[in-house]
Amino acid sequence: MTIRGWWSALWPTRRSRALDVSLALGTAVLDGVWLFYAEQHFWLPPWEVSLASVILGLALVVRRRHPVGLTVFGLIFAPPTGGGGISALIQLYSLGAYAASRRTVIALAVAGYLLYLIFPGPTVTTESFAVRAITGFAFIAPPVLLGLYMGTRKQLLRSLQERTERLEREQHLLAERARGEERTRIAREMHDVVANRVSVMVVHAGALKAIAARDPERAAETAAVIGDMGRQALEELRHVIGVLRQGEEPLTQGTPSFSEIRELIGRSSAAGLPVEITVSGEERPMPPAVGRTLYRLVQEALTNVHKHAGDADTEIEVAMTAEAVEVEVRNARPRAAPRHGLPSGGHGLVGLRERVTALGGGFEAGPCEGGFKVRARLPLPAS
Repeated sequence: MTIRGWWSALWPTRRSRALDVSLALGTAVLDGVWLFYAEQHFWLPPWEVSLASVILGLALVVRRRHPVGLTVFGLIFAPPTGGGGISALIQLYSLGAYAASRRTVIALAVAGYLLYLIFPGPTVTTESFAVRAITGFAFIAPPVLLGLYMGTRKQLLRSLQERTERLEREQHLLAERARGEERTRIAREMHDVVANRVSVMVVHAGALKAIAARDPERAAETAAVIGDMGRQALEELRHVIGVLRQGEEPLTQGTPSFSEIRELIGRSSAAGLPVEITVSGEERPMPPAVGRTLYRLVQEALTNVHKHAGDADTEIEVAMTAEAVEVEVRNARPRAAPRHGLPSGGHGLVGLRERVTALGGGFEAGPCEGGFKVRARLPLPAS
């Protein structure tokens, strides 16, 4: 390290450097002048005591970075030379404020007190030992205690600042995680909204191409169905995307009922997918979260059948009890290959599992005898 780098490393800021340099120069001048003209009862000439005081004053520039070394230097150099006055007070304060170990502070303070009793100083006249003991304690204890208080206060403020910065970093990470989870949720919602509609529209489009020439009336009906489903898909996308627009009121979403689920099944049936639904128990309104999850579960299951099972027979069983809604969607093996090649993102069932688990329910999906099965249990809140 260069001399300039070492000099700059002694202080944390420019302000502290200017303060310590000014303090060292001022103390050196004051102690040097005071002890040169003071009435002295010591064995060194006044100019030597004054020079020693200047040296002790200039040494204060390292009081922040090396408080223990500065105090040890003062204890060794000041008693035999008689130098130092104001610089001794500043050394003791710096020792309490910047030293890392309190035991070291107490040990050096006691050593300084004992040396004061042995070498009372060049300006002390004939005084009793008791007076010197009281004077030494009054000279050493206040700056050390004040330094300890200020050092503890600075450490507390520093720890509070570090804690605040750590909390801000953690809050930033939590916000980033929340944004990532929200993006995943929105992507999953859009997948649920679009996949079923588009898969059925593709099936109808394939049928429209096949019958356009030989049955114009049925082709027109199929085209109308495609248009209606496209508009419904856009409407649901508007609900999903609307919550992302800042400055607008949040768009409300109703709770899907069994009639809407039957309409969903009817659209799949119109596309050539044999679907049957059986509802046991009393059909009654459900909580919004449960109703939407039930609707999305049936929607995703039918979408997967369209994608992967072609025209396989599909059965939907819904059981309504006082405690929960249980739904099971089963499809047999396809009689023919799927009539289209819709890509599969692989996130539909994962998203459904997360939805159901968030409600405290259970979710199962996998192959069954002769086909594939999706089963879920959605608990209902106590009335």
